[in-house]
Amino acid sequence: MDDDTIRADSIAKYRARAAGYDDTCGPTWPIRERAIAGLQLQPGQRVLDVGCGTGLSLPLLRDRVGDQGCVWGFDQSPEMLAQARTRITEAGWRNVAVFETSAQTLLLPEPVDALLFHYTHDILRSPSAVARLLACALPGACVAIAGIKYFPRWLAPLNLWVYLKNRGYNGAPGELHSPWDLIAPYLDDWRFESTQWGMGYLAFGRVSATNSRSCD
Repeated sequence: MDDDTIRADSIAKYRARAAGYDDTCGPTWPIRERAIAGLQLQPGQRVLDVGCGTGLSLPLLRDRVGDQGCVWGFDQSPEMLAQARTRITEAGWRNVAVFETSAQTLLLPEPVDALLFHYTHDILRSPSAVARLLACALPGACVAIAGIKYFPRWLAPLNLWVYLKNRGYNGAPGELHSPWDLIAPYLDDWRFESTQWGMGYLAFGRVSATNSRSCD
C-alpha cells in the first residue's frame, strides 16, 4: 500500500481509539521511561516526539530539557493531537509545541538534538518518512526507538496474535520481523534489546554525519 492509504487507515483507527488511549498505555510505561532516559537529554536541547499521540511523553521530555530547551511533537491524528494540546495548555508550557502533519511533510523551525520513536510502526516502515525525520536531526542526534515485533522463532505460534494486535493501530501492520531495518543503516552506535518477553524491542543509535541534510 502507498503512504496515503496507510495514513488514512491509521487515522481512522486512532479516531476510534483516541478517547480511551491513555488508559491502555500502562503496560508499556516503563519502556517509554527507558527510551526517554536513553536519549540522554541535556538542559537546553531540542527533542522531537515522533508520532506524539496524546502527548504522554511530553512532560518527561520537557523535564529533561528544562525551561531553556524545546520539545516538539507531531501526529497525523486530530483526535489524539487535541489531547496533547490540552495537556500543553493545562501545564502552561511555553517551550512545547505540537504539529498536525504526516512524518513525510514535517517542517521544524530548527534541527533537533534527539528523536523519540515510541510505538511508531507505520512511520518506521515508510522510507520517505524515515528520510524526512532524519533530515530534521543534527548529525550525532540521539535516537530512541521502542515498538512491537514478532516473538522469536520458538514462540512463533503467538505471532498471529502479535500481528492482529498491531493491526488494531497501524495501517501497515506487517513487516514485524525487523521493523527497525529501514532506519538502522543510518544510525551509528546501534544498540538493541528485546522487551516484553520478546514481543517488543528497544533500540538506540545516533544519526550518522553522512546522513545530514536540511530540515527546511
